[in-house]
Amino acid sequence: MTIKDFSKTFLDNLSLSAFHSPRGRKNFNLHLDYAEPCQRLFNAIGIESYIPPHRHHQDPKEETLIAVKGLFALIIFDEAGEIKQISKFGTEKFLTQGVANIGVELSPDAWHTVLALVEGSILLEVKSGPFIASAAKEMAPWAPAEDSSDAAYYFGNLKKLVTTK
Repeated sequence: MTIKDFSKTFLDNLSLSAFHSPRGRKNFNLHLDYAEPCQRLFNAIGIESYIPPHRHHQDPKEETLIAVKGLFALIIFDEAGEIKQISKFGTEKFLTQGVANIGVELSPDAWHTVLALVEGSILLEVKSGPFIASAAKEMAPWAPAEDSSDAAYYFGNLKKLVTTK
C-alpha cells in the first residue's frame, strides 16, 4: 500500500500555483484517472477568482467540499439567479470566529458558486465518479461567463454580499 502525504509545504505550493495562475485557482487531482469511482481533488482558490455559478444537473452526483486551509463562502441561487443562501465554511481556526461549518455537501440541482475569503484557501472536493467532462457543469444562464466583460462587476457584488453577512 502506498501512502500519500500532504504537507504544509504541499499546500503552500498549491496556493502559490493558484496565485500565479491566470484564473486564480489550481487543482491537484488525487484520483489517477477520470474513470475512478471516487473523484478527489484539492482546489486552491484565490480571493480574486470568479467561479461562475453552475450546477451539476447533467451528471447528477452530490459534491462535498471541505475546507483544508482558509475560509470560503458558498452561495446558493434559485432558478432565476436570486440568492437563497450563503454558507461560510472554513478550517477550525475560523470556527471560533462565528463560522459554524468546516464543509458543505451540495445536491446536483443546486445552482452555486464558491468564493475564497482569505488568500491561500484550499478545498478538498469529493464527488462520485466517473468524471464526464461534457456533463460536469451546467453554467447558469443568468450569470456572466468567467471571461466576459460583466464578470468583474458581478463578482464584486457577490464579494460585497458575503463580507456583509
